[in-house]
Amino acid sequence: MDTILVFAAGDPLPRQVAGDIPEADLVIAANGGHALARDMGWRVDLLVGDLDSWDSKPDDDIEVQSHPPEKDATDLELAMEAAAGRDPQRIVVIGGSGGRLDHELAVAGVICSTRWTDVDEIDWLSGRGRAHVVRGPRRLHGDVGATLTLLAMGGPATGVTTRGLHWNLRGSILLPGSSLGVSNIMESPVVDLTVESGTLLAVFPGI
Repeated sequence: MDTILVFAAGDPLPRQVAGDIPEADLVIAANGGHALARDMGWRVDLLVGDLDSWDSKPDDDIEVQSHPPEKDATDLELAMEAAAGRDPQRIVVIGGSGGRLDHELAVAGVICSTRWTDVDEIDWLSGRGRAHVVRGPRRLHGDVGATLTLLAMGGPATGVTTRGLHWNLRGSILLPGSSLGVSNIMESPVVDLTVESGTLLAVFPGI
């Protein structure tokens, strides 16, 4: 399977971000993410979660994985597990912002989990911008002059090398909590990133 979309609850996406949503082989909604998918014109194939945000009976043609409210994972985490279990090349999370701050921070942690290392590309499109998980080499596209922030997630990111930014890194180490990668600037519409070990979250804020 090539691409799976995972819709999470959250504010609608700006037009320029929504335009980055790719064609998908499967669409999964994490509980309240079904409403966002419906409002954006996407048909959901699989609904995952405790259904506490569901205001009507799911359509008969939607597969439902129901979980008890007292569970040890968020609906998004369960949806990511369902997506990763189908061995896709790419997972794109849509939504997940505009609500509680703790939920939004949890999204960043979930998508950067080492449990999904077999997925080649994981991206996050939200009402606040877009973000990309980087392990190994990754090429990103954006506008010249756009802000790009690189954050180490879950531990040090070593051997970080960039090309196409105003302040390029060459074999650098980024530590969690370091601001070294914050607010860089695109000097090319294409940026090449390489991470020898660890995980980076590359964030285009407010796009």
